[in-house]
Amino acid sequence: MTPLDPAHLSALAAADPKLAPLTTHFGHITYRKRPGGFPALLGLIVEQQLSVKAADTIIARLHAGLGDVSPQALLNHDDDAMRGYGLSRPKISYARALAEAFHTGAIDADAIAALETEEAAKALIGLKGIGRWTAEVYLMFSEGRLDLFPVGDVALREAVAWLDGLEERPNEAYCAERALSWSPYRSIAAHLLWAWYGAVRRGEMDRQMSRIAA
Repeated sequence: MTPLDPAHLSALAAADPKLAPLTTHFGHITYRKRPGGFPALLGLIVEQQLSVKAADTIIARLHAGLGDVSPQALLNHDDDAMRGYGLSRPKISYARALAEAFHTGAIDADAIAALETEEAAKALIGLKGIGRWTAEVYLMFSEGRLDLFPVGDVALREAVAWLDGLEERPNEAYCAERALSWSPYRSIAAHLLWAWYGAVRRGEMDRQMSRIAA
């Protein structure tokens, strides 16, 4: 587990007073840094549009069935077996395309890691079934990049609404602009907002910033 860096939290609190209470309340949290490469991207494809519990169940079945979670192992698996693990037809197609790209060398995790963030995201988005959210979450959690804010994430947009006292969930353009003030630690701001969103949904905290600040 990776803890948040106090220096990053201090920088965010200074850059945005609205975020400061969250740096205090959630500065202790840690996040799980995922292994990179093919297994990580395969897992993110499975997770798309699923609950955490459902995705974890399917991933566990898939890993057990594959044994070796490698491109070649997946390519050697037939579609019926993967449907038995719980993968939908589109996700089987995406998984096969991902495996083929890694197997042929069309995509390489080390090469992605060497790219600037936006170029790395574009390279990943070029893969079938990989959208911007998947690419950005991979770069955040598998490569530990600090300056990303996945505006396609509904929970983050909801938390931004709470932060700014908006009546409705803002669109992606609003959130992208809003997050600019958190650069170069937009990923850390995302972790704080995710933590707040989770705490509110569990009934542990209030969504009113004035009460959190108090």
